[in-house]
Amino acid sequence: MPKIVDHDQRRHRLAEAVWSLTLRDGLEGVTLRKVAVEAGVSMGQVQHYYATREQLVRDALDRAVQALNARIDAAIRATDSASAETTLRECLRALLSRDPESLRLLQLSVAVVGRSISDPAMVSVLAPGSSELLEFTATLIAAARQERGTPPRGNGLIDADICWSLITSLGVDVAVGQRSPDDALTVLDYHLDNLLG
Repeated sequence: MPKIVDHDQRRHRLAEAVWSLTLRDGLEGVTLRKVAVEAGVSMGQVQHYYATREQLVRDALDRAVQALNARIDAAIRATDSASAETTLRECLRALLSRDPESLRLLQLSVAVVGRSISDPAMVSVLAPGSSELLEFTATLIAAARQERGTPPRGNGLIDADICWSLITSLGVDVAVGQRSPDDALTVLDYHLDNLLG
């Protein structure tokens, strides 16, 4: 019976190697050969999935974005029956979790920010937000204000954009060790209390 190969698992293993190399040596230190060594596979296996370094790096970064978005989705699902305010807070807090995997994803985001100047597609790893996420966040803000009895004000999409911009900035601070996750969460909570009235 032929061996069943999980191609997505193999690609994820290679992406993990890219992440580790990027954190250790910077994005410029990532080569197909180094990825093969880091992942413990042959160079041929790396080239089977990725013809160029650029394809490999792009897939690894796309997977990092997916991992960040999965954390946001998990936070939303975990608060399914909670108030709008609780859901909003947990959704934003998802990127500032204290676990090692969250910190690693934040550090990876910071490690690739320099490349975003010459390759704008790279910036997506720093900004997990999408128009759907901003609309969802704006809806949560409006509902949370209503729960608190605060009258509507301002532009919900801009308020949502500010929230995600703030969380991105706080995430960078946490990634480089300028703030602790607790300090970042204090700033976030202060902003949300003012935002919601």
